[in-house]
Amino acid sequence: MAEVIGVRFKRAGKIHYFDPAGNQFKVGDQVIADEGRGPEIGRVVLIPSQVISSDITESPKPIIRPAKEEDLKQIQANKEKNMDTLVKGRELLAHSRLPMKFLSVESTLESDRYTFYFTAEGRVDFRDLAKELSTVLKAKVDLRQVGPRDEAKLLGGYGHCGRQLCCANHLTEFTPVSIKMAKEQELSLNPTKISGLCGRLLCCLAYEIEQYRLMRARLPKKGQHVNSPQGPAVVLYSNPLTETAIVELETKAVVEYPATQLTLIPPASENKISGSKVN
Repeated sequence: MAEVIGVRFKRAGKIHYFDPAGNQFKVGDQVIADEGRGPEIGRVVLIPSQVISSDITESPKPIIRPAKEEDLKQIQANKEKNMDTLVKGRELLAHSRLPMKFLSVESTLESDRYTFYFTAEGRVDFRDLAKELSTVLKAKVDLRQVGPRDEAKLLGGYGHCGRQLCCANHLTEFTPVSIKMAKEQELSLNPTKISGLCGRLLCCLAYEIEQYRLMRARLPKKGQHVNSPQGPAVVLYSNPLTETAIVELETKAVVEYPATQLTLIPPASENKISGSKVN
């Protein structure tokens, strides 16, 4: 396979693959490349030895060139200019009375193409607005509708944990998250505690779920009869984090034991007292 490098144009954005065009890059180097909208500045995140060939789905285009000092200055100038562009866009949107909200705007290195990101309750016919924006900005204009999760990723912020939002900091893709994951981790089902700024379930609910499932598979379930160091008992609760179980003895005493000290009691029909270890 020919040499390929991975480039990311946004901090937590998707990785795009390019032919280094004979250049030798290291992770962190900045390059000018075109991923479909025009020349943009990106950062090398994968060198050829780190690229997995199965991740490359199409023939990589060559990078345009390594980024120069003037490119970095131009990017900073573009960011400042885009703030004014966003204000102009919102003014035109207000006049159009379309039921949508502009979140942010990005431009190519040469500012010959702008991409406006917006939210809306449903589909919006923004063709006339796009034409007006293109005329005012004297450049090509794209309007892209995003959902609540992408809105949080674009705007950023801080979560319940006090840290920067995962989606804005490092998540490149949104994985499916379900209320079942919260239940399996025995979290509060209060929507305000398990929902993010986007109003959707927290992405971090998926981080540890597989570990919880693995740990629970080694623990006795609530209601099961077990042999303990102090005799037969019934499981009241199992704690996957400590790998222990709280049991009630025949004396009605409640004791917590490591799961390795408990053995399952088979069904009464088998007339056995002890069984296999819970580990």
